Amino acid sequence: MEKIKIAQIGVSHEHASAKMATLLRMTDVFEVVGVVDDSATTAAKFASGLEVFDGMRRLSLNEALRYPGLQGVVVEVPNTELVPTALRCMEQGLPMHLDKPAGEDPALFGRLLDGCRSRGLPLQMGYMFRGNPAFQFCLKIVREGWLGDIFAVEADMNHSYGGEAYQEYLGRFRGGIMFNLGCHLIDFVVAMLGAPEQVTPFLKSTPEVAPHIRNNCLAVLEYPYATAVLRCCSRECQAKRRLKISGTRGWVELSPLERFDQEALLLRMALAEDRPGYKAGLHVLDFGVRRDRYLEQMEEFAGLIRGEIRNPYSYEHDDLVEKVLLAASGYTRWS
Repeated sequence: MEKIKIAQIGVSHEHASAKMATLLRMTDVFEVVGVVDDSATTAAKFASGLEVFDGMRRLSLNEALRYPGLQGVVVEVPNTELVPTALRCMEQGLPMHLDKPAGEDPALFGRLLDGCRSRGLPLQMGYMFRGNPAFQFCLKIVREGWLGDIFAVEADMNHSYGGEAYQEYLGRFRGGIMFNLGCHLIDFVVAMLGAPEQVTPFLKSTPEVAPHIRNNCLAVLEYPYATAVLRCCSRECQAKRRLKISGTRGWVELSPLERFDQEALLLRMALAEDRPGYKAGLHVLDFGVRRDRYLEQMEEFAGLIRGEIRNPYSYEHDDLVEKVLLAASGYTRWS
């Protein structure tokens, strides 16, 4: 099978270098024709690991968009430039992997979705838990009713990396860390529970930073019989990110949410009654040693480009996630 010609637009997104590293490992799937170097941008960014781009062919944006035989793009520009850049890719009819979050303007993102829908263009959002097997297992068993009726979801994206530079970076977004990192959790909760009845944000700052730096945030998503409480803080010592889903017939708990330290990713599960392959009681599920956060998503993207699969996440889902995110990050009011 011929390799897919692909270009990466941007080196400045937080995920840009790791995403490129994944593409370069997939030598039997992708031919990376070049990268658009946006490192001179003045937009809020927190880039690292730029050595992965050493020696790579540099393209202007126009050159990339018109590259002969190009079959797809990976958009990795800073958060506030993602959707404007994606609109240009859409106008050229290019399937795209678009990193998160989908900007601060829901109308602009809606325009992108409408354009992709009308053209039948694959648009894969870069919410990183979509490729996480433990998260996907949780989605499956909730949808199949293993846990009964869900009444509580608790999750966090806490961390302590980045130092003072990261705090200043967060201060460039009105929605702070909830906008920047909470989006990953919101994508998952919306996929699991759908549209909430209410979204309430609590956007706080830790004591030692300027008040405009929202680095300690919480959002509550309310459902008819459930609440989802999502936390994001960039000052938690020895943070160990966590997810717990509780239902009337069982619960699951994952902590850490992902790991790449040669240790297996483990999920704890309690069941009130037998389920296929599992007896009632407590179980520890082993999802093996994980080495690449983005491999599954990039494999899926290849399938979307080739027309071998349908996107498991609809345009409508991505639109809903964006609306919930902006409400959870204080940009809009939920109604």
